[in-house]
Amino acid sequence: MRVLIVESQPELAGLWQRHLERQGMRVSKTETQDGAIAFLAEQDTDIIILDLVLEDGSALAVADYANYRQPDARVIFVTNTTFFSDGSIFAHSANARAFLPLATPPDDLAAMVAHYGSDIS
Repeated sequence: MRVLIVESQPELAGLWQRHLERQGMRVSKTETQDGAIAFLAEQDTDIIILDLVLEDGSALAVADYANYRQPDARVIFVTNTTFFSDGSIFAHSANARAFLPLATPPDDLAAMVAHYGSDIS
């Protein structure tokens, strides 16, 4: 399974990456909207772990581009805010599959990635 992490905090992205790679997933990461768009334009991915609050760019723009460029890619949003806590993120992003707190334990995040990627061949 191919995973793209879009997270402004490189230490956190690295922590997630290590957990996912231990489960046999191929993981790439970037910190910005531009980096994510460039990656998605060139390489396929199955799951995108996307921080809703990027320091550089818009997470919704990344999700929209992914939906256009790679419509089968699933997005797991993570955030440290209560914005969209009412579940409305699913109305704004057709490829959203989960909405998790940024503080979700890495093992739990890896389980979510495995779950939403389980039917990907």
